[in-house]
Amino acid sequence: QVQLVESGGGLVQPGGSLRLSCAASGTIFSISVMGWYRQAPGKQRELVARITYTGFTTTADSVKGRFTISRDNAKKTVSLQMNSLKTEDTAVYYCNLQQEGTNSWGQGTQVTVSS
Repeated sequence: QVQLVESGGGLVQPGGSLRLSCAASGTIFSISVMGWYRQAPGKQRELVARITYTGFTTTADSVKGRFTISRDNAKKTVSLQMNSLKTEDTAVYYCNLQQEGTNSWGQGTQVTVSS
C-alpha cells in the first residue's frame, strides 16, 4: 500500500507563489501517473496537473502557464510549482498516484490565496 504525504500549503497573497511537494512510500512502478487535484468548497475535485513516469505532463487550462508539475522518480516525489496565484486557486490540494489498477490519495494540503 502506497502512502502519500503532501507538504507546502499555506496562505499567500494574489500574485504570489507556493510550491507543493508529495512524498510517496512503497513501490512506484514505471507505468504510473502521479498528479495533483484540488477541491474548492462546494465544488467537485478537479485535476490540476499530472505526470507520467517518463515525464509526459497534462495541465488544466485554468493553471496552464502558471503551474508546473515535476517528478523525481529516484526520490519518489512529485512537486507542483504554483506561480501568479489567484484567489480562485484557493482549495485543498491532493496528491494522487495511479498504478496497477489502484488509485491512492494523500490527506490534502490547504492553499489559500487572499489579500
